[in-house]
Amino acid sequence: MYSVNEWGKLREVVVGIADYANIPPIDISMRTVNYADVSHIDAIQTKVGAYPERVIREANEDLDNFVNIITDLGVTVNRPRREPTPYYNYCPRDLVFVHGNRAIATPMSIRARHNNYESIVDCFETLQVAPRYLEDDLYNIACVGDPDTLALTEVAPAFDAANVLRANDDLLYLVSNSGNRAGAQYLQEQFPDLRVHLLENTYSYMHIDSTVAFLREGLVLLNPSRINDVKKLPKPFSNWDAIYCAEPVDIGYYGDYCNASPWINMNLISLDEHTVVLEQNQHPLRRQLEAYGIECIMLPIRHQRTLGGGWHCVTNDTVRDT
Repeated sequence: MYSVNEWGKLREVVVGIADYANIPPIDISMRTVNYADVSHIDAIQTKVGAYPERVIREANEDLDNFVNIITDLGVTVNRPRREPTPYYNYCPRDLVFVHGNRAIATPMSIRARHNNYESIVDCFETLQVAPRYLEDDLYNIACVGDPDTLALTEVAPAFDAANVLRANDDLLYLVSNSGNRAGAQYLQEQFPDLRVHLLENTYSYMHIDSTVAFLREGLVLLNPSRINDVKKLPKPFSNWDAIYCAEPVDIGYYGDYCNASPWINMNLISLDEHTVVLEQNQHPLRRQLEAYGIECIMLPIRHQRTLGGGWHCVTNDTVRDT
């Protein structure tokens, strides 16, 4: 296991599965972190339980297709255990932060996911488990309906690994509903030789990878509806060249199961610094990336808005060339 950035040649990766995907009961963590932007929770309450069988089947078809393609390219693929889960195993990116030869199961903000890392524990040689905090005072109910008020207090570290992007010795950490400042401090303490840079007051719902993508050293893809000037990023990233993502092609979602905005369509994974995997309809973004010498493999991922995860979310790269 060795991976320190988002763009080195991919050698080994964990790819999620949709089996047993479900919406858990709406406790205070689900209400504040996942559904703070929903004014009436009744519509969500009616969906608690398993996702429709069609969603699970089609999501697995798309994930398996991706696995077949990258396996043919020489990438080693690991998968979560196929067993019931309180939430889902669709997005392994969220569960474990990898840097170098260390992997940390993060202190996730959703209670139903606190032990979700166990589904992929076999994919790591060693896995450090961050302390979990389960008390109600971690959550600020005042965030509901107010994107300027964050879901998490600072009483204990809490963050998803998908709040963080890696650029060798520099980490970009999004402070949002799924990651607090105490989480960034914990990460800095765990990796004292790295530099953790905070991205604040940008996007509260929830992860970083529909807002910022690192394409290679010195080149970043930005969501212009949230960051319209690269200078708004902390240094050293504010000195990078920036591509401002074209308006996404909205592929919709299943029924009224909407768990991501259309900007999930900029969510990509790099196979190396010259090749990325994109959702198959994102041709405006493809043309932008091709202008920078980046080839795009266009693949279906039909339920990325339904389940709340694009290509970066449904993967967790454990080995890349440096």
